[in-house]
Amino acid sequence: MIQAIGLTSNPRKDLPPAVDDVSFRARTGCVTALLGASDGGGTTTLKLMLELQQGRGITYFRGRPLHRIAHPSREVGVVLGDVPGHPARTVRGHLRMLCAAVGAPVTRADDVLEVVGLVSLREQGLGTLSRGMDRRLGLACALLADPHALVLDEPAGGLSAREGAWLHGVLRAHAARGGTVLFTTDDAKEAARTADQVVTLEAGRLVADQSAAEFARTRLRPRVAVRSPHAARLATLLAKEARSLRRSVEVVQEDGSRLSVYGNTCGEVGETAFRHGILVHQLADEVGDARPSTVDARERAPVEQGRGPALDSKAGARSGSVARKRATTSASGEPRKPLQEAAATSTHDTAAERPPGSGTAPAPSADGPTQITPSAASASQSSPSPLPPPIAIRTAPNPLRPLRYELRRAAGVGTGYLTVAAAVALSALLCLFLARTGHTPQLRLLAAWPGELPLPPAALGAGLLGALAFGEEFRHPALAADRGTVPRRLGLLAAKLAVAAATALLLAGLTVGCDAVVLHLVYGGDLTEVPSDWLSASVSWISFVIGCAWAGVLAAGVFRSTTAGLAAVLAVPIVVVPLVQKALEGPSVRSAAGFPGRLRELTLVEWPFGAERYVAGGLRMVAQPVGSALMLSLVVLLGAYLLTAVRGRAR
Repeated sequence: MIQAIGLTSNPRKDLPPAVDDVSFRARTGCVTALLGASDGGGTTTLKLMLELQQGRGITYFRGRPLHRIAHPSREVGVVLGDVPGHPARTVRGHLRMLCAAVGAPVTRADDVLEVVGLVSLREQGLGTLSRGMDRRLGLACALLADPHALVLDEPAGGLSAREGAWLHGVLRAHAARGGTVLFTTDDAKEAARTADQVVTLEAGRLVADQSAAEFARTRLRPRVAVRSPHAARLATLLAKEARSLRRSVEVVQEDGSRLSVYGNTCGEVGETAFRHGILVHQLADEVGDARPSTVDARERAPVEQGRGPALDSKAGARSGSVARKRATTSASGEPRKPLQEAAATSTHDTAAERPPGSGTAPAPSADGPTQITPSAASASQSSPSPLPPPIAIRTAPNPLRPLRYELRRAAGVGTGYLTVAAAVALSALLCLFLARTGHTPQLRLLAAWPGELPLPPAALGAGLLGALAFGEEFRHPALAADRGTVPRRLGLLAAKLAVAAATALLLAGLTVGCDAVVLHLVYGGDLTEVPSDWLSASVSWISFVIGCAWAGVLAAGVFRSTTAGLAAVLAVPIVVVPLVQKALEGPSVRSAAGFPGRLRELTLVEWPFGAERYVAGGLRMVAQPVGSALMLSLVVLLGAYLLTAVRGRAR
């Protein structure tokens, strides 16, 4: 069960809060609709419930607030708008990536794809999906972790009647299996047709909490929708006939050439139009929404039972109070009953609107208006699609879970592959140009690092890949659908640093290897001889490239942008290195000679043979201005990331 208590959004400037003291319950095994206009506060209410927006109040999901649940995706599945995924990622790749994040088996992605009917589109990119297919994918993402509750914002918005009926069938099946479903809508007929409980919001306030049957009885009224170029004349004739027959008929002139006739049938309206030779473009049974805004509109533009406003110039000149009084008077001269009471007591010989997917319309009733109930709707609709089978997800923390997610994220799109290929190709071309001039040392030649550039192509590519690791998370927040922001967990950071280090190591080896091969093919073997200090040079080169990748990861995580992450990598040699050089100017009084030996004496285990050489190589790299600046930048960025993570968790 979902229980919302006192939800209130923060007040806006010179405006009342979008949501003001809203409390309701969504019971287990039921479908609850949150009905309201587009600006009525439905979406804001969901964001307050999911703690995506600051405000007051609290929401309990089976007795616990969301921030007290260790794994929210296993408790509530969320669909808020479009699927936030990379446009180039495939449908199945996106679901498998999320499976790794929530700890579900990979086969779960194929199960939910079969349920939502996207098996044939599993290799399509997210950017090529239509609105309906995107909504299906959003529902698949919500069902991945087999959550108990589903919270959806306008799930059928923009969908066809058939797709909407299918979606509500899946929601009904989830509720029948013991789950809780809460969705927002601005269509009263959809709420009455598909929900068990309807919670009505008006201007951010709770105005009704009713069962679907009670809601349909008090809110919806059968009517006949008419479109005619002579709408005003037809309205006058209908009102005149109703007055002569002493029947309670209400004619409301809508925008343009549209009429809404309450208390009459399609046959009677059509016969009246035929007898008087009036052309009719549309004549259909509908279910009208008697919400307060509709009542106000009728009060502003009434149609008297015996006189059309377009034909009587005096009607438009009268005051609003007289017009309102006339609008609530029946054709027999008796005071008209309120809309809710009239909908329950007046006799209408019409049928309610058919739900999508039904075969025929319900039989008309002479006792009163036909009510739309969930049972009738479910009987007329086709059977819902089966849900994916329940799964058991281990609740214990698994350090490999974020690592699997990061591997699937990095390998799911071609940006990383293109970056590596571009860095290797640029490095090969640059080393050929440097070898032609003959003024570059061998180590810088193999790294394709001229003195005029702040960074070699390999280090720049590694920094870009590291910046993409967190920058793409904020640009396409696949993990933030139910959290509002990208989670700053240390496990996710460790996974990104590990994958970035592996990618940087691969890039460093590829660039040096390709440069050596190209130099050997073009200029012979003189430039590719192995130097005597190759070990320390290799350690320094690999450490430098990995450091650039880590700087990109941390900077993008702190500043939430790929551009900012790459700028931080470039700032190390351009800004930080001159500052370090200035700080280290002047003669040194003491030296750190013998530090590896003293460090070996402090350790309690025996070092392997040759380990001191690796330590000495690393220390020489750190002692250089570039190494010192890079190490300093990494420490500062790591501290800033940890600070933002702690502040976000405390908030």
